[in-house]
Amino acid sequence: MNTRCGELKNDEYIGKYVSVKGWIHRIRKQKENTFLLIRDDRGEIIQCIIDSSKTNNITIESSVEVFGLIQKDSRAPEGGYELKADKIHIFNISKNDYPIGEYQSLDLLLEKRHLAVRTRRMTMVSKIRSSILHFSRKWFTDNDWLEITAPVLVKGAVEGGSTLFNLKYFDEEAYLSQSAQLYLEAMIFSLGQVWSMTPSFRAEKSRTVRHLTEFLHLEAEAPWVTLEDLLKFQEELISFIIYNVLKSNRKEFEFLKRNVSELEKISPPFNRITYEKAIDKLQNAEFKIVDDDSSRKIEYGDDLNIESERLLTINSPKPLFVIGYPLKIKPFYVKEDISLPGIGIAADLLAPNGFGEITSGGLREDDLHKLEKRIMLEGLEQSNYDWYLDLRRYGSVPHGGFGLGIERLMRWILNFTDIKDTVPFPRTIRRIYP
Repeated sequence: MNTRCGELKNDEYIGKYVSVKGWIHRIRKQKENTFLLIRDDRGEIIQCIIDSSKTNNITIESSVEVFGLIQKDSRAPEGGYELKADKIHIFNISKNDYPIGEYQSLDLLLEKRHLAVRTRRMTMVSKIRSSILHFSRKWFTDNDWLEITAPVLVKGAVEGGSTLFNLKYFDEEAYLSQSAQLYLEAMIFSLGQVWSMTPSFRAEKSRTVRHLTEFLHLEAEAPWVTLEDLLKFQEELISFIIYNVLKSNRKEFEFLKRNVSELEKISPPFNRITYEKAIDKLQNAEFKIVDDDSSRKIEYGDDLNIESERLLTINSPKPLFVIGYPLKIKPFYVKEDISLPGIGIAADLLAPNGFGEITSGGLREDDLHKLEKRIMLEGLEQSNYDWYLDLRRYGSVPHGGFGLGIERLMRWILNFTDIKDTVPFPRTIRRIYP
């Protein structure tokens, strides 16, 4: 019978004759015996001992099936189980110049990403990513939200025209979507609480460790909600994801040497601070904004950036909501707080220890005339949003939502410096290959 390596590391398999399909991960040849580390299709490893005469031409990454008896040996790596093989079937002999070894440059790992995804580190990251997506979906399903699919070819901007990727759509100009939000808003009128998981695209000319030009975007919208409701949704969702991923992927976190003790303490409620108090805190710390070759003290009305967000959360054990941004630094759809003119009913969630913004959300402007005015002030082409304005013409209701960047969440959970390490094939300002 053919089984995966992880299953075989069990006393009940000792003495059983089995077969394992996979790839040669490492080779150590001796005169009589050759020790092979076999990597299966889930990245699990088992040591195989076989007569050296049967492995004359074998190379790293050759694809094989080995047959033999499972035995226990405390010296065997990865759990003390090994396969004493008597037969090997070779599917393909890999070229002997396989470029990915134990040590290589970051540039090579990006240039050869199609091969680097086979590394055990990338395998562990991908497994954790899969679990994050699974438990994200489970939270929404368990809480009676309906999943929808939004288009990625659109006519208008959501987050600002300067970050749009444009393309030719037959005889029209179109763009890659920055967010599914506007389409989610349309669906609340027929489905209530809705959410989506779709790629979003931002043509930001940013070279920071937390920016991708294509990222996976979890977004949610609901009718008749308050900002307090939205904050609680996010607290519960993120806490649920972390709790279950730590439980399901303990082995992967151990392989990555990620100390999860701080993550184990994540639970609602998260910390909160107003934008105004955040600016006061940054001013007291004499935080400066760097513009080209000059710098100045941060002022009320400035947007937060990666450095200021880091300072606000560097010693914070929990995520931090920043609430009540000036309307002028938020997108056109953000609802104004009538009790605080000029302030948007919005909040960004900053991850602890300087990892920065991972979610952004708030209430959406539901008044037709106010929304039309905001679109005009932003210099947007109103005809591209006529369908969106219809949502305010026909049965408008108070509503709101939020968006969560999966890769940014992963960067924090994995304690990675660079966001490119969280995704199999990263897209950045400098990279669209492979």
